[in-house]
Amino acid sequence: MAEDVLLGRKSVLEALKAGREIDRIIVQEGPRQGSVKELLYLAKEMGVPVNTAPKARLEALAKGTPHQGVAAFAAQIHYREIEYALAAAAAKNEPPLLILLAGIQDPHNTGAIIRTAAAAGAHGALIPEKRGCPITPAVMRAAAGGAEHIPIVRIGNIPRTLEELKKQGLWIAGADAGAGVDYRQAKFDCPLTLVIGGEDKGLARLV
Repeated sequence: MAEDVLLGRKSVLEALKAGREIDRIIVQEGPRQGSVKELLYLAKEMGVPVNTAPKARLEALAKGTPHQGVAAFAAQIHYREIEYALAAAAAKNEPPLLILLAGIQDPHNTGAIIRTAAAAGAHGALIPEKRGCPITPAVMRAAAGGAEHIPIVRIGNIPRTLEELKKQGLWIAGADAGAGVDYRQAKFDCPLTLVIGGEDKGLARLV
């Protein structure tokens, strides 16, 4: 079975709380304090094996990504369909709020957007198959558990996807770094897809 490597205390803790299938957890040798104790208690309650390992083992797993002395091998994240995200909104009796990452390449930016979208109550994060950042350990680390609480949807052609969403009654808005309305004054009380452009070129012309 394909597995994801989760790195960092928050990522692993949120995966446990969300009930994600975890094969085993690796904790760095040495004193265990703070959130590590909570993580270990929850792992024991759920019957998830915990192994200790030297720092070098975790460094090899992380490949440069910060790990805070904790890693886990979890069942690979399931990409969802747009219909799943819309159904999640309907189940909560809320207008759909989808976040589309149109050209975001940096895994830290991708993870940060997913984390923020989950905290804001969005019902889905849409990531293009092409010119989109895949869900990697670095993304999961930056998302700090957010990816456990929001459906991740892989999409094909972005303009075509937006047209389909419009047909289903969603408004489309693009994030603007300078000339747009401050998001704190914006109203998100209608069915909405918020499109965030890439780091270098922003929103593409067709989008």
